[in-house]
Amino acid sequence: MERENSNRTRKITLRLTPEEYAKTEQKWKASTCRKLSDYLRKHLFDKSITTTYRNQSLDDFMEETVVLRKELNAIGNNLNQAVKKLHSLQQIPEFRVWIISFEIDRKIINDKIDGIKSHTCKITDKWLQS
Repeated sequence: MERENSNRTRKITLRLTPEEYAKTEQKWKASTCRKLSDYLRKHLFDKSITTTYRNQSLDDFMEETVVLRKELNAIGNNLNQAVKKLHSLQQIPEFRVWIISFEIDRKIINDKIDGIKSHTCKITDKWLQS
């Protein structure tokens, strides 16, 4: 990238109306170009410009999904900490039955959490490809 830029010693100054600039900026922000100068250079030299389109409702859904993933991770961590504490009570006979029951429930919950995580990962991957 630096080699490419080192040959660029000439400047072009261009004045636009606020409406022209807003339209140009809107098209630039819809593209994958990181800099306005890159976008304008590609446009000027008829190079292909990749544009993106995002569905706002899908974006909102993805934000909710990210929050849910974080909450699921927190729930899983709390559950594992509770199990660790329960195992320290394993010497008390009354708790053994409860610990076994809890272990079965924990396995079911962890499987469900893993399923939800897997499903959200698939949705996220699909969303990132669009």
